[in-house]
Amino acid sequence: MDVDTRLLRYFLAVAEEGNLTNAAGRLFVSQPALTKQIRQLETRLGTRLFTRSRAGMALTEPGRTLAGRVPGLLADWDRALRETKGTATRAARVLRVGFLASAANEATQHIVAAFARRRPGWRADMRQAAWSNPTAGLAFGGVDVALLRLPFPGQGGLRVEVLFSEPRWIALPAAHPLAARDLISFEELWDEPFVAAPAESGWWRDHWLAADERGGRPVRVGAVTDRPDEWLSAIANGYGVALAPESAARFYARPGVVYRPLDGVGPSRVGVAWAPADDADPVVRDFVHCCLAVVPPGRDGTGGGAARGGDRS
Repeated sequence: MDVDTRLLRYFLAVAEEGNLTNAAGRLFVSQPALTKQIRQLETRLGTRLFTRSRAGMALTEPGRTLAGRVPGLLADWDRALRETKGTATRAARVLRVGFLASAANEATQHIVAAFARRRPGWRADMRQAAWSNPTAGLAFGGVDVALLRLPFPGQGGLRVEVLFSEPRWIALPAAHPLAARDLISFEELWDEPFVAAPAESGWWRDHWLAADERGGRPVRVGAVTDRPDEWLSAIANGYGVALAPESAARFYARPGVVYRPLDGVGPSRVGVAWAPADDADPVVRDFVHCCLAVVPPGRDGTGGGAARGGDRS
């Protein structure tokens, strides 16, 4: 009997979290979809893997047996898959680089050019991901390295070097009463509807709603979007305001949307990330070197060194 490795990943997440809601957020899927996948796995195996209660999801005896074997099985499969894909991309002399929105801002093209000089004949294949995939495909081996906004779900299981940080501003409809202000206090926006990333992006979404910087006030969500063009349309149409990196004013200028400096929220950080299995990969190491050479860490005092171990700050 064949079992999809995706079902095993879902099972392991629920087993480790002991809670469907937390596991769904970690996997970037909805809770009903996750419940359906767990039931499918149980049907295929012909046994119950969890005992469900208000307290959460407890492993049954067969579930504990499976949970003891799955991590090793998935690690072996991931290693084989990564090596196979790596061989293919190396043969084509292509490095797959995932990114979100504006990647490393204006530095991106300089990083790509530096990589081409360091690796003649190689190409950095830039692959943009939706906000519902905040690791840009890195978590599941879809890319070799990624330029990402920190913090992001799954960061603790990856290698991350911080490149730079920039202030978070606010994007407003042009007709908004505060749009003419030179500086806006975040507290003035606490009761405003916000345009948010999909719920499955977990605390990456929370970061861009500044959920922990609202003095305990709940977030009002006016619209949910997954890509920059949808995000801009929602703001221009008056469905809500949104936090954005300062650079969004340059990269995502649009009639009907204005960007203003914001007081009362922390900055946004950009980093380069890769899988621990690729620590010794010379091509990945060269790309990381180019990132750090083009964007010296600590240009505003916040970069430098690796951000690992689930850093959410």
